[in-house]
Amino acid sequence: MERTVGTVSRGLRCPIINEGDNIESIVVESILTSAANEKYDVQDQDIVAVTESIVARAQGNYATIDQIATDVSQKFGDETIGVIFPILSRNRFSNCLRGIAKGAKKIVLMLSYPSDEVGNHLISLDELDEKGVNPWTDVLTEEKFRELFGYNKHTFTGVDYVEYYKELISSEGAECEVVFSQKPKTILDYTKHVLTCDIHTRFRTQRILEDNGAETVYTLDDILSESVNGSGFNADYGLLGSNKSTEDAIKLFPRDCQPVVDKIQALLKEKTGKHVEVMIYGDGAFKDPVGKIWELADPVVSPAFTDGLAGTPNEVKLKYLADNNFSGLRGKELEEAIKKHIDEKDTDLTGKMEAQGTTPRRLTDLIGSLADLTSGSGDKGTPIVFIQGYFDNFTK
Repeated sequence: MERTVGTVSRGLRCPIINEGDNIESIVVESILTSAANEKYDVQDQDIVAVTESIVARAQGNYATIDQIATDVSQKFGDETIGVIFPILSRNRFSNCLRGIAKGAKKIVLMLSYPSDEVGNHLISLDELDEKGVNPWTDVLTEEKFRELFGYNKHTFTGVDYVEYYKELISSEGAECEVVFSQKPKTILDYTKHVLTCDIHTRFRTQRILEDNGAETVYTLDDILSESVNGSGFNADYGLLGSNKSTEDAIKLFPRDCQPVVDKIQALLKEKTGKHVEVMIYGDGAFKDPVGKIWELADPVVSPAFTDGLAGTPNEVKLKYLADNNFSGLRGKELEEAIKKHIDEKDTDLTGKMEAQGTTPRRLTDLIGSLADLTSGSGDKGTPIVFIQGYFDNFTK
């Protein structure tokens, strides 16, 4: 019988994960139970994607705002701290900001505008045009910002993030001044001691600050890069990729992830005889057309994956072949010609017209986005995603 289904992505339920749980065994048993109950077989080149959250929970990789405060205080002392380019997120940054503020006497909070790094808008581009403001050249005080744009609540959260972040800082006993600028150097007019909170541009920002006279510059991956008073930590990413856990604590991005994916792969091989690829995933990378956010608040989509997920897709565009190479063919003859072309395609299609329009992204970023959309971020209860047929093509 002809196969009529390509890629299938299943969100799998598993027990609620707690600190100390054997995450590798739980993932494998959850897959085997699902396969038996739902009547499907584990195959070679299937993919298991495990959300970073349950890995970090099993590791107990948590920290309190007091532990963040201690690290910040040790690094900056009594200096006024420029906290620049944070993303606008209650989940991602509120408790981090509380900990930073608790470890400081005064904070100059510098927000990028019209939006943060991942697309959360303080104001719209149309409002900038209307007021004749250029965010690449114009520095705004809080007073000037309010005069021009008033109070603006986020489309989906209903939060005025300027007011919200100011209140968080004040609630921890620190003085707060707010400024709006896209230029890293702006903060040096206020203080020479900076914690740059951007994610994907942090090293550029750090370089610009250091080249222009900053005395102390840390990035978020420098905070809790090692344990502080018994806290969790992440040697690679520090506070990056963390989420609010309780009102006074955060869950950090998981650490030491490669042994986890390697063990899951080995256990599945042992129990099924199949070679399955495994990855840990966080945020996907895709843009919402209404809220404008492009999602990727984690430092990477995937902190660890097995070897078969390295690289990029090597695919041809079927509609290009049908419209160009085989435009004179129809029906079964066209189908067979395309299948033959796929079977004989080059191992590297970089720059070839027949690959034009295929998605130019890494496999882990594509699959991580698929997994993130499958599992969701709420109460679906499916932190394991089992993907089949991803590496198949029209010939299979």
